[in-house]
Amino acid sequence: MKQTFDPISPRVPHMLHGADYNPEQWLRYPEVLEEDIRLMKLANCNVMSVGIFSWVSLEPEEGVFTFDWLDGVLDRFAANGIYAFLATPSGARPAWMSEKYPEVLRVSEGRVRNLHGFRHNHCYTSPVYREKVHTINMKLAERYGHHPAVIGWHISNEFGGDCHCDYCQEAFRTWLHDKYGTLDELNHVWWTAFWSHTITKWSQIESPAPHGETQVHGMNLDWRRFVTHQTADFIRHEIEPLRRINPSLPVTTNLMEYFEGLNYWKFADLLDVVSWDSYPTWHDHGGDDAAQAARVAMMHDIIRSIKGGQPWMLMESTPSLTNWQQVSKLKRPGMHLLSSMQAIAHGSDTVQYFQWRKSRGSSEKLHGAVVDHVGHEHTRVFHDVAEVGEILKKMNAVVGTGVPAEAAIIFDWENRWAINDAQGPRNMGVKYEDTVQAHYRALWEQGVPLDVIDMEQDFAPYKLLVAPMLYMVRPGVGERIHQFVEAGGTFVATYWSGIVDENDLCFLGGFPGPLRETLGIWSEEIDALHDHDVNAIVTNAGGGLGLAEAYDAAELCDLIHLETAEALAVYRSDFYAGRPALTVNQLGKGRAYYIASRNKEPFHSDFYKELVEQTAVRRALAAKLPSCVSSSIRTDGESDYIFIMNFSNEPRQVALDGARYSDLVSGEAVGAELELAPYGVKVITRKVNG
Repeated sequence: MKQTFDPISPRVPHMLHGADYNPEQWLRYPEVLEEDIRLMKLANCNVMSVGIFSWVSLEPEEGVFTFDWLDGVLDRFAANGIYAFLATPSGARPAWMSEKYPEVLRVSEGRVRNLHGFRHNHCYTSPVYREKVHTINMKLAERYGHHPAVIGWHISNEFGGDCHCDYCQEAFRTWLHDKYGTLDELNHVWWTAFWSHTITKWSQIESPAPHGETQVHGMNLDWRRFVTHQTADFIRHEIEPLRRINPSLPVTTNLMEYFEGLNYWKFADLLDVVSWDSYPTWHDHGGDDAAQAARVAMMHDIIRSIKGGQPWMLMESTPSLTNWQQVSKLKRPGMHLLSSMQAIAHGSDTVQYFQWRKSRGSSEKLHGAVVDHVGHEHTRVFHDVAEVGEILKKMNAVVGTGVPAEAAIIFDWENRWAINDAQGPRNMGVKYEDTVQAHYRALWEQGVPLDVIDMEQDFAPYKLLVAPMLYMVRPGVGERIHQFVEAGGTFVATYWSGIVDENDLCFLGGFPGPLRETLGIWSEEIDALHDHDVNAIVTNAGGGLGLAEAYDAAELCDLIHLETAEALAVYRSDFYAGRPALTVNQLGKGRAYYIASRNKEPFHSDFYKELVEQTAVRRALAAKLPSCVSSSIRTDGESDYIFIMNFSNEPRQVALDGARYSDLVSGEAVGAELELAPYGVKVITRKVNG
């Protein structure tokens, strides 16, 4: 049975391939604009994102609009079979606006108003800024909402940052009043009796400031929630005139890698399709890029999971190098195709770049691009891009297919905010992000398709649910996890879980709070180890999981008591030697595991290898993969598309699992073993149950 999603644009039911295009930078060079069309077609590009930072070129002075240059660009696109995601230009406002209406400029947390410059240096609450954005967006929608080249809207660019101006302070107070109703309730959930910080008038509330309040953790958490709320409201404001003119055009905005400042899950209902900008630092560890590949894969899976598994867009990547990382390395031969195919493997239906043509000046003049300053196609990078485009033409069957995940990892933004704000056992870094990625990588290395979700999502579709360091447990989440396990699911939790509620107030009655009965343990206290300290966990005859005899433990060791759980391993040393370090609790039809210490590899690899077998979660390929090789799967329910990727600078051989495969690109039959070149990738296909 077919299991697919609609293409991003029904007018282009193909893989989309293109870049950010900034023709406004080249208006004095008409020969460049004409040459770009030829080069786009030569590079097998079929879509461009246009107008992202073009506000002053569209409205050079207040109320004066100059659209003729954009008319020419879009008309040439339409005549040459190239499509556009047309951007709203709110990512950087014109200087005339900053000069005439200084209130549109942001105020820093130190309460100093910024000068004009940079980008996203504006207040999302400002009535003037909202009015000006509405005006330009309506003009764009009226003029281009039905243009034959335009297939979607690109809202602003990489939203981020916060403003502490008077407008935002008042909006924050209103948001808090709507949420809590009374000061008594606000003071309780913020626990303001501590240090005599009780609020007696709403006007006393200020956003966090380095020279003011930063120690009320509930306030810090609510400020971050408010910033997300206000950003989402601004996005909603941007979208309204666009949808009014043509509601059929899909809307996206480009998110950023693991960006902590905004809870991206709150954008899910606003956007028709989710996109993000991927700029990993490949080749930082010699010839082994597996760690970086796992990190990028997890972000791909977050983006896909935000919209319930539907295909997403790789809106920006670099075909060569960046210019802003500490070391901006070139992509080695093969890596551009490999990293592009990795995005497709995890659910993207596009490969797009920043930028099409290198800027001649300013801060991104040396950032990678499809077209270099030399201005022609005879470059290694251009050839790499054209190769990706040629292969994407042969992947129409993959468009709209899903990723069949039977396992999920919880990586929750609000939990992240709370845990990183907590003052606890290791203030030198509690490493929430690294911890989640360690658990993710152990499953990724086995080719297990994964959703990466927040704690509000439905757990029922999964066989395996992993929640590393679930420090915050919001209302109802503990109960749903309990039901998941009782119904037959396998749940994995770790140290530093079940500590606080949604208001960052500690649970009373014993940790891990709402997870205590599910896990069958009580956490009494937690020991923090210095970097030079080491303990170990010793397993009980492999803990029933075929584990090794012992694993090193470092940084955090939870001291727990068994209630209904069984110990699978104990600590080897220190005053808590012999105390449980790894447990399992049988609950209904399922099991709940608790990992009490931060264990070094190969613990995660060994542990999840056994859990994958025990739970029988789906793998992309039922074969043992060599080091640095990953496998991913997309499916339409009738055919599976398997991506086998080598993140090493050495060739690899992969023994297949006996199914009948063909190469998706060449159409040729595939034998029992695949040869992968350094940084090589193969896409093979098989019939489901065939």
